[in-house]
Amino acid sequence: MATLLRRSCIMAETLIRLNEVGRVFRADETETHALAGVSLSVERGEFVAISGPSGCGKTTLLSILGLLDSPTSGEYLLGGEAVAGLSPARKAELRNRSIGFVFQNFNLIGNLTALDNVELPLVYRGLAAKERRDRAAAALARAGMSDREGHYPSQLSGGQQQRVAMARAIAGKPLVLLADEPTGNLDSANGSAVVGLLGELHREGTTICMVTHDPDHAAAAGRTLRLFDGRIVRPGFPARPGGARNGS
Repeated sequence: MATLLRRSCIMAETLIRLNEVGRVFRADETETHALAGVSLSVERGEFVAISGPSGCGKTTLLSILGLLDSPTSGEYLLGGEAVAGLSPARKAELRNRSIGFVFQNFNLIGNLTALDNVELPLVYRGLAAKERRDRAAAALARAGMSDREGHYPSQLSGGQQQRVAMARAIAGKPLVLLADEPTGNLDSANGSAVVGLLGELHREGTTICMVTHDPDHAAAAGRTLRLFDGRIVRPGFPARPGGARNGS
């Protein structure tokens, strides 16, 4: 599956495409329009930042891109393939093999060491134990955490935990890396280090979509998309109710 997707991405420059995607959450008689008519494309190897005020739909958008959620309307193409037609099992396979996630709250498992946390997603790929260990160790080294392999999350600082989370995301060599406020719980030094590592991965060809509130961190990306009230606002247009414009 991953091989087919990689071939598709080589032939076509566009890795991610959303066409008029909407997401509505319903509770009792209340509807919340988290996304409304979002259209965008992300090229293979691009580094895109997604910014906007709280509640504007940034995390919802990232969840849809990562196949953790599904649009209520519109179309999502990943590697040229329509996501809506995929079975749950195939979506799970794509998430595991082709998408890496970095979350604001790290999402590390407390009773596993740093090395075990990084290795765990590779178990579901059916990789041999030695290959899993080698990949996990190499990813931790890349994140500057080789000396903390045997430490548990409670023994690590916030910055160190996020580095482990980064290592977990890159150990699988994903086609696309999705980072949801990866610096939100970090001090400025650790935040800059995480963004610096994302920049290195981008220069090596990894496609990255990063949600961030920090304009300095957004500046590290090649392009910034700003969300307002569930819509993408084009640069140069005011982000005001009724005045939002879609763009890619």
